[in-house]
Amino acid sequence: MHALYKFLLVHALTCLGGNARGSEIINGQKAPENSMLYMVSLQNSKEEHVCGGFLIREDIVVTAAHCGRLGVTDVVLGTHHLNKAGSRMNIAHRYIHPSFHGEGFGKDIMLLRLAGMAQLNNRVQTIPIPKSEINTQENTMCRVAGWGYTTSGGVVSDDLRVVDVSVISGPDCKEKWPGLPADVICAGGYPSDKGFCQGDSGGPLVCNGMAVGVVSFNNNNTCSYPDVPNVYTDISKYLPWINSKLRH
Repeated sequence: MHALYKFLLVHALTCLGGNARGSEIINGQKAPENSMLYMVSLQNSKEEHVCGGFLIREDIVVTAAHCGRLGVTDVVLGTHHLNKAGSRMNIAHRYIHPSFHGEGFGKDIMLLRLAGMAQLNNRVQTIPIPKSEINTQENTMCRVAGWGYTTSGGVVSDDLRVVDVSVISGPDCKEKWPGLPADVICAGGYPSDKGFCQGDSGGPLVCNGMAVGVVSFNNNNTCSYPDVPNVYTDISKYLPWINSKLRH
């Protein structure tokens, strides 16, 4: 990758700090109660929501690697409302991708092994991930969900919100994001006015009922879209690493 482009992207993300992280839903709607039962709230020791995630096996949650720096101590499953009790579970082990050095360098993916097995029921379900490497096609309509900001500089929402976003081609995304890391998917934020914002990194990009991406970053703390595409880690590019951890 061109060294200057890489410097510009990493410099931007470094200057933005936590505000570079993606998350909450802009121009979306409340998620229906019987939908997206795989969504997980990652919380700190104060029981505050700090990141999103999604359940792919009874004991495994996928999220963003940078969420590991935000004081996550446990996860809550089985609720769309942060002010209502869900199933709180401790984290037994964290697997951060060994080559992760920051969002601007890519590889922003982490697996959490839960201390027990989640009970699957009418409130908690898993979501499939790709079984082999795929290339999500331009203009594929997908959806992203999260808790929190609905406007730039807003506050966390108690309600899970969801919005439909369209996949943007790699060349178009690179034009807007010089120095874009490899193995990512771009969707929402540009050219539409829909996408994610701050506070819910680690949530899934869901296309055709499958989790294909992990919310990674957007542009600063600006969620007044359109400005630049939202960026997700491409799950299918990390299947060998994921499968090696699932066998542990």
